[in-house]
Amino acid sequence: MKNVIVFGGAGFIGSHVADELLKRGFNVTVFDIKSSPFLKDGQEMVIGDLLDLKTIEEAIKDKDIVYNFAGIADIDECAKRPIDTIKYNVLGNALLLDAAVRMNVKRFVFASSVYVYSDSGAFYKNSKQASELFIESYWQQFGLKYTILRYGSLYGPRSDERNSIYRLVKNALEKGEINYNGTGDEMREFIHVLDAAKLSVDILTDEFINEYVVLTGNQRMKYNDLLLMIKEILNQKVEIKYNPNKAKTHYTITPYNYTPKLGKKMVNNPHIDMGQGLLQMLEILQKNK
Repeated sequence: MKNVIVFGGAGFIGSHVADELLKRGFNVTVFDIKSSPFLKDGQEMVIGDLLDLKTIEEAIKDKDIVYNFAGIADIDECAKRPIDTIKYNVLGNALLLDAAVRMNVKRFVFASSVYVYSDSGAFYKNSKQASELFIESYWQQFGLKYTILRYGSLYGPRSDERNSIYRLVKNALEKGEINYNGTGDEMREFIHVLDAAKLSVDILTDEFINEYVVLTGNQRMKYNDLLLMIKEILNQKVEIKYNPNKAKTHYTITPYNYTPKLGKKMVNNPHIDMGQGLLQMLEILQKNK
């Protein structure tokens, strides 16, 4: 199984997975609505819309593995655009599943989220839960093998304003202050995107066929500790301001309020330390100033 297509491969996590696949000798096609600024020699680019069935069928033809990172990935954006969330996150994924069956794809890998365990997450959570159920049904009805990846809180290179750590580091660097909406007691299991990309390819073994895999960091961290770490890295020259959090789309301590199918948890060892990851983010932002 050497021919792989990565839908949403021009984005944050998708582009890193495409790179990891290339590194391991796969023939990689990147599919996105716009050309990828991260395209590597040896990767093929297909520009198209996720809802264009003819285009995605042509792109999937002769592919052994389909990764789906496409759709609306920002929780707050999903909350503001419920219909678009249904179109791109649910219908778009269903179109890929249907095309994958017709094109005899060997494995369908779906980018889900730990929010499927949560009562939080609003339309984003709903779209991931619905897509997981459709994937199960396509296995039951048509025998399409799958692996569902439930990602924790990602950070690292190629992120943008939609990523919480990117926003925090950028504001600390450029404004000398961090305005955080919350108490700081909110808990996350941050995972560096390069660790996540490696694990996202490791799951292509037979062990993870028709499995749910939780990909998170090696340790849980409070946002307050994260903010203090950023402040320390910048020689204490950052003012931290806590504001009331009126949004109810994000979980506070744990996403585990709802119980879908259990997932195997994977962490990367060795992994990229949080402090080193933050230094990397600062270096990237300074270069782009």
